[in-house]
Amino acid sequence: MTPAEPRSWPRVIDEVTSALKSLTSVLDTEDEFPQLLEQTCRQVVAAVPGADEATVTLLRDGKPHTAAATSELIAHMDRDQYRDGGPCLEAARHGHVERVSIEQARERWPQFAAHAHEAGFDSYLSAPLIIDDENAGGINCYGTHAAGFAELDVGLLELYTAAAEGILRVHRRYRDATELAANLRTVLTSRAVIDQAKGILMAIRQIDADEAFTLLVEQSQRENVKLREVAERFVAHVVRS
Repeated sequence: MTPAEPRSWPRVIDEVTSALKSLTSVLDTEDEFPQLLEQTCRQVVAAVPGADEATVTLLRDGKPHTAAATSELIAHMDRDQYRDGGPCLEAARHGHVERVSIEQARERWPQFAAHAHEAGFDSYLSAPLIIDDENAGGINCYGTHAAGFAELDVGLLELYTAAAEGILRVHRRYRDATELAANLRTVLTSRAVIDQAKGILMAIRQIDADEAFTLLVEQSQRENVKLREVAERFVAHVVRS
């Protein structure tokens, strides 16, 4: 693919818009974060004319890993960068866009440049990606053309990355809210059955609420099972009797 200057602005904006629509549409059918990152990779290739392959790098405790890639070959290029240095690490760790030609890469990261050139990739463009406190890194584009990425490619990647961050943040918040709601339902269900078991014990043994709760806790500890399970079993036993 050739650099982006020869393309008209309406055409490239349409490509970015189409890529973002495709990424947004995935939210309607996909609940898994890794699949959204894979879609992010596929669509950035459509959004940035100079990009032939793409990856997403995420940092865990400062250590980089490739969370998504358009091919195993390009994921291997990322791993070379993690070992030898490269533009994706610079973007992820320092929070700025890296646009690097093969000549510049040879000066800064000779081992990575040699491996990438041998694999057919002579242009590199990376932008920081910040989703939340646990997920930050970069979107990385690899090009096969020797002319390097154009200024327009940089602008389009920044535009796409900013929009993708918003989409991915919405997904993470939705998943967090869903998990919180599920946890609250579990807590409320547990509380209800425990209160039911306490009430039955109070009636049968003529004891107060604290004593009934203590009996349930002691049974839970003896059997090494959750208090909710002890309560559920006790209530079921009483109902069957």
